[in-house]
Amino acid sequence: MANNIFLKPSFWSRRLIWGTTVSGAVIFFVIGIIFWGGFNTAMEATNTTEFCIGCHEMEANVYQEYKPSIHFSNRTGVRAGCPDCHVPKPWIHKVVRKIQASKEVFSWLTGKLDTKEKFNEHRFELAQSVWHAMKSTDSRECRNCHNFESMNPEFQKPRARKQHLNAFETGQTCIDCHKGIAHHDVRNMLSDEELEILEAPNPDYIRVVPQAYRDGLARVEAKEAAEKAKLKAEKIAEKAKTELRIAAAVEEALASAGSSQAAIKREKASVSTASATSNINVDWSKANSTDIGVFYPGTASIEWILGRKHGGKRAFSKGDRCTECHGEEIADIGNNIVSGASEKDLEPNVIPGKRGFIDVTIDATHDTEHLYLRFSWAEGDHAAVPFVEGGKMDPENPMKLAFMLATDDVEYADRAGCWGTCHADANTMPFAPEADTLKGSDLAKRLAFNTGASKGSSTGVTKYLKESRTKLEFKGRRGKALGGWDKLKDQSEIDAAQTSNQYMDIIRYKSGTKEVEDGQILAERNMHGGQGAEVEASLKNGTWSVVVKRKLISDKAGDVSIEAGKVYNFGFAIHDDYSSARYHHVSFGYKLALDNPEAEVNVTKQ
Repeated sequence: MANNIFLKPSFWSRRLIWGTTVSGAVIFFVIGIIFWGGFNTAMEATNTTEFCIGCHEMEANVYQEYKPSIHFSNRTGVRAGCPDCHVPKPWIHKVVRKIQASKEVFSWLTGKLDTKEKFNEHRFELAQSVWHAMKSTDSRECRNCHNFESMNPEFQKPRARKQHLNAFETGQTCIDCHKGIAHHDVRNMLSDEELEILEAPNPDYIRVVPQAYRDGLARVEAKEAAEKAKLKAEKIAEKAKTELRIAAAVEEALASAGSSQAAIKREKASVSTASATSNINVDWSKANSTDIGVFYPGTASIEWILGRKHGGKRAFSKGDRCTECHGEEIADIGNNIVSGASEKDLEPNVIPGKRGFIDVTIDATHDTEHLYLRFSWAEGDHAAVPFVEGGKMDPENPMKLAFMLATDDVEYADRAGCWGTCHADANTMPFAPEADTLKGSDLAKRLAFNTGASKGSSTGVTKYLKESRTKLEFKGRRGKALGGWDKLKDQSEIDAAQTSNQYMDIIRYKSGTKEVEDGQILAERNMHGGQGAEVEASLKNGTWSVVVKRKLISDKAGDVSIEAGKVYNFGFAIHDDYSSARYHHVSFGYKLALDNPEAEVNVTKQ
């Protein structure tokens, strides 16, 4: 008996912290593993796309919207399922999300979302919940797959790489731009105030731009510049070969017919360049040549650019130029709009067969007194306009060309060129006022609503600048018409804007009537004569050539004087195939300067 008192307790009976025996700890440990395993198994079982679409409400609605998206099927075969986008990976956040999901389960149990109609009724509310959650976490679930720092701009379109760089520097997050990427987008249901708050940059999300990203930008920009230079060289070489072939063919044909040497010389002259017989004598070999595409804009106006439907509104508002995002996709934009395929609904009146873009070569040079510009482009096939009798909007003029110049004193000229003169309430645009409204307006005496068109017809509201109006309507709240044709400032304010160089100088040429118009745009388009530009145009071998000569320096009101050392804003438009009004092709805004290789239109000296 005495010996038993000193026996050691067994291993399983030994006491640990809080008086727990080893055997008890093992039992609790095993139970914990079983509990945790069961809990984790349940968590993962509810964390699959199959579970999410297990009910009719999800399978019939959001799943059907998700299947055509790039997150379901793509070239890499990497699929992002429901939990990848809607359930956090960190355990604590995952549990919180599962608890929040109980509300959604409750909605299912009570039949709140049991039909498509009910689901659509609550869609905006559900979308807002997701948007706000993603915004508050810097789009955490998006970044599980899409890491800003891992992006290579060499594989992105110019617009995407520009916007991602902007996200680095200003604190934008994925959901700001990518709402509706997997399900029907209801972003348009947000008010302007809600949209501004939700999509505002967050300084806490600003990131240092990785050197790898900057290096990628440099490489892709150099590659694109080299490709552009190569295409330009090939184009020049092909044009020279074509001219030689034509001249040789003409000479051979005339020689075989026994024509005299004098006749041969005359025929040679007829196929030579326009400068051979031109009154505008220029050595074009000393000019700088650049290629600028123009595209079909549909109803896109300055109000549209600054409105909620334009994804680049914020970038444009802070000063980014249109070309920074869209300079390499001019053809795609034009083709998309002219066909009526644009999701932006920018062309309600489709003209079958009308081309979406035109490649234009601009040769630019100057002497001590004059600026010389030569615009050259290929003539397109005729596309009859179905809503105009005879299929031609302006039968008298197969082609019209106009270009504008402005200083940075015009607010949007530095980034959009002449686009700042195009408004949603101008003639033939969506919010153009009725003729009776114009005639009955108090402004009818101040604005020439009934002049400037052929055969005395009304032109309606012409181009104008924001500087001439007290306000422009960009948002269209409560059904308001976009634009500001009827918000004209007092004449004293317009005179002050004129004195402050807040106007655009415009020169326009009409091929049918051979009319050259020179004027300005401020309160309206006013073709007052200006400094009297000279224009010569020809259509040879399927190529239009328009040569413009205008003085560099002018003391006439409405003219922009071009001086060395300064940079000017430049834009142009072409009405081809007998078109008129908004049915033209337009350029983005570019920079023009004398002997400045940094400007897109570098006007070199003779």
